[in-house]
Amino acid sequence: MTAEALHGPAEPYEPGPPRPGALLRAASDAVPPSGLVLLAILSVQVGAGFAKDLFAQLSPSAVVFLRIAVSAVILGAIARPRLRGLTRADLAAGAAFGLTLGVMNLSFYEALARLPMGIAVAIEFLGPLGVAVAASRRRLDLLWVALAGSGVVLLAPWGAATSRISWAGIAFALVAGACWAAYILLSASVGRRFPGATGLSLAMIVSCVVVAPVGISSGGVDLLRPEVLLIGLGVALLSSVIPYSIELEALRRMPKRVFGILMSLEPAVAALVGLVVLGEVLQAREWAAVGCVVVATLGATRSSG
Repeated sequence: MTAEALHGPAEPYEPGPPRPGALLRAASDAVPPSGLVLLAILSVQVGAGFAKDLFAQLSPSAVVFLRIAVSAVILGAIARPRLRGLTRADLAAGAAFGLTLGVMNLSFYEALARLPMGIAVAIEFLGPLGVAVAASRRRLDLLWVALAGSGVVLLAPWGAATSRISWAGIAFALVAGACWAAYILLSASVGRRFPGATGLSLAMIVSCVVVAPVGISSGGVDLLRPEVLLIGLGVALLSSVIPYSIELEALRRMPKRVFGILMSLEPAVAALVGLVVLGEVLQAREWAAVGCVVVATLGATRSSG
């Protein structure tokens, strides 16, 4: 039976503007999943580049607070966390997830203030590399650990009186990497306990509370300047909301192992974005170090599959 028989003669068709959600779905379906992962990586790193550029006006901790606060508002509106029905263990997992997220971002932005962007991301990537190696437990993984360690050795300012790479920056990046490893492990638990993106939304709120004291005290009234708020909105969208949405769509359409292999390109993308956005020209030794971490992460991810 036709629609006309059910509802009477059809009205003349007048095309209207497509809905935003339909446009986004059509656009994502038109891009292969590997392209979505690369777009997510590029979004995160461009967001980090804009955040570092903002350090001339705000301290790293203030920029972190601005980014997380805006992200918490956006994610809270999209996936409002509900505490009813949650156990103490659920709340503890969400709180730990948020604490880890806050410390990870604070440490990474402090590293970003002291290191070229590609180098900071390369060192931070030792965290997920460690998770991949621990999951694999093959002898070959010792090679990847040694290769990644060689990259850090190449970056370290051994005996350099003047160097743009500082030990403090390396230490902050290592702390960020350790938090990233904990973030990966905790995300599995939070994903089981919370539906959809509500766990991440709750974690972002907790993270905002964690970084608020240091962020507000260092940023002060500058946090309320319209141009700063606008840049903060852009950083939050590029670094959190957009890539998270893209990654979810990519994971829906591709194996996690392939996703992890593509993510191993992130340090190299960070170095390129640092060059284009911030004018950070890496030396040959620094490119070699970034390459060591990329190859080590790629090898560990492939062997863990």
